[in-house]
Amino acid sequence: MILEISKINKSLSELKGWIFKNNMITKEYTFDKYMDGIQFINDLAIIAENFNHHPDINLGYCKVTVSFTSHDEGGVTNKCITMAKNLETIN
Repeated sequence: MILEISKINKSLSELKGWIFKNNMITKEYTFDKYMDGIQFINDLAIIAENFNHHPDINLGYCKVTVSFTSHDEGGVTNKCITMAKNLETIN
């Protein structure tokens, strides 16, 4: 079920750096080394597989941008928020 904007914003207020834009939640992570970003993506991939909810990922030099939306449902769902919370535990 797609969440209302007020619920999304309330959830994101508890998560540092996450924003709601273009019908998805997004955060840019920065790292000291390129390979730290790669390791983060590998850790993220394991969590995404376990929850069966996969992000869009953009990898740059020492930066990883992660975005969640439910393509099947057409917006941000509880799964998106849960994934964002889980990512905060690995960075």
